[in-house]
Amino acid sequence: MPEDGTAVVAKRVDSGSADLGEITELARAAGYSVVGELTQSREEDPAYEFGEGKVDELAALVRRSDADTLVIDNRLGPYQTYNIGQKLPEGVEVVDRFTLILDIFGQRAQTRKAQLQVELAELRYELPRAEAKASLAKRDERPGFMGLGEYDESRERDIKAQIANIKQELDAIADKEETRREQRRESGFDLVALAGYTNAGKSTLLRRLAAELDVDENEDLHPDLEATAESEDRLFTTLGTTTRRAETGKRNVLLTDTVGFVSNLPHWLVESFKSTLDSVYRADLVLLVVDASESVEEMREKLVTSHDTLYERNEAPIVTVLNKIDRIDDDELEEKKAALTALAPNPVAVSGKTGENVEKLQARVESELPAWERERLMMPLVDDTMSVVSWIHDHGHVETEEYDDDHVLVEFEARPAIVEQARAKAADLTPVESA
Repeated sequence: MPEDGTAVVAKRVDSGSADLGEITELARAAGYSVVGELTQSREEDPAYEFGEGKVDELAALVRRSDADTLVIDNRLGPYQTYNIGQKLPEGVEVVDRFTLILDIFGQRAQTRKAQLQVELAELRYELPRAEAKASLAKRDERPGFMGLGEYDESRERDIKAQIANIKQELDAIADKEETRREQRRESGFDLVALAGYTNAGKSTLLRRLAAELDVDENEDLHPDLEATAESEDRLFTTLGTTTRRAETGKRNVLLTDTVGFVSNLPHWLVESFKSTLDSVYRADLVLLVVDASESVEEMREKLVTSHDTLYERNEAPIVTVLNKIDRIDDDELEEKKAALTALAPNPVAVSGKTGENVEKLQARVESELPAWERERLMMPLVDDTMSVVSWIHDHGHVETEEYDDDHVLVEFEARPAIVEQARAKAADLTPVESA
């Protein structure tokens, strides 16, 4: 993380007014103090991204504020980066949106999986730049042309080989995690994932619903979920996933929180973190958390982007959760529900902070999960019977349990696979023969 780094943030949009809110938060998450900002509304300049005159303004702002970094909330090509850098004071770094995000990811990566995903994203970001260097060098026979670095013909091949190796290792990790998910389902658990933008309150909601501490020691615990910590208003606290047992009612639910979405992420970056997002894609139910205190326009934009990310691979039903209703009044909430009904039909409105309506969310989770099957088993009372009854209690919801001298009757609900296992266990019980 930059030590006492200072940054000017800037953004160009084709039309309208540019919003610097998210890029400012991203810069702060990376460790910068934001000391200046500038925007422009015009079509992209192929040489500078901004108009050349606006770049001169940026350079002057950087000098006045004594910033050491210029953060641009656009994707810059290698030539644009070089051209802008030439106008800045010596030593000032030019960082575009995606370089900044990769920097944050790199700071947060603690597990091997997270580190591999960051490395994969960095290589995918570098590949077109290596290809540009190769193309330029071949054409102009000037290896160091435009300050792009010396051309190395093998670099492009090395990057592609590294990408292939990392993908292979991530696939192996994904296979292990899929096996773990199936083992959890076979143990009677339903898997629910929290999705949504950073700072929508997912971690606070996880804390509110959690029945116990993290159940997976191999995954990163969110720092804001430590027993003595408060939830942080901070982007990308971790790249790891946190899974906790959740209180919803009669179902056995494991609730997983993962990295939040960020707007305008390119496909290659989302694809690099597919392994982390698998906990969302492969869930039985997804809770899409939205900050209800934001404007309708912001909520709509984030819902559209979230749907684009989720519906590409997700197979589970999605329930929209309008969080932070403690920050708005009832009339405003109803207006927002009406305005967003096409994107968020029948949402659940809650406050993770105060707990308001959390019981309605718990009931909705139970109603949306895959249907359970009802079963009625009559089992002989033998040495192994009580272990089977205990297993049914652990893996389903027992409604009645009746005993007589020779038998026990158990009526319960459970996942279809659990019912099949219970039937098999009951069939293996051998009645005691009368003398």
